[in-house]
Amino acid sequence: MINQEITERQKRLEQFLQHLESARQLEDDIMKYGLEAADLYFEDIDGDWLETWGDDDDEPGYIEKLTTFLESDDVVAVKVRERLQDKSLDEIIGGLEYCLSQLTQKDRIFAAKDFLVGNVVVNGSCRASGNSDFDEVELLELAEDLMDKLREILR
Repeated sequence: MINQEITERQKRLEQFLQHLESARQLEDDIMKYGLEAADLYFEDIDGDWLETWGDDDDEPGYIEKLTTFLESDDVVAVKVRERLQDKSLDEIIGGLEYCLSQLTQKDRIFAAKDFLVGNVVVNGSCRASGNSDFDEVELLELAEDLMDKLREILR
């Protein structure tokens, strides 16, 4: 067991050192070649890849998946729409994107709960809107269900 832990640590250390060496090489190339260094790392830098991004995908994108879910008859989606009826679909999607950007599952759930309460998300901080007539447990359950659904949908 101890031997396995050591080898796992060694593997992670080796990977880290490889990434560090790659980053150093990139930095050296940028210093040496300037913006032309991009040609060393990207094949079609001057192509139309940005304009055609996603054209070959048959699967809907991130925003489309969120929109489809929020407009569906899914029980969680219906509850979210009822709870946030004063917000536009774009505002709801923006709030959900903020919630999903949190690092831990626990933080995502609490961010979703705050969003469902009606707290306004402003540059990573929340400002309460004064709505205090809610059931904390129900809201946490809805936030957890919502994050589970979104994780399933966006997988």
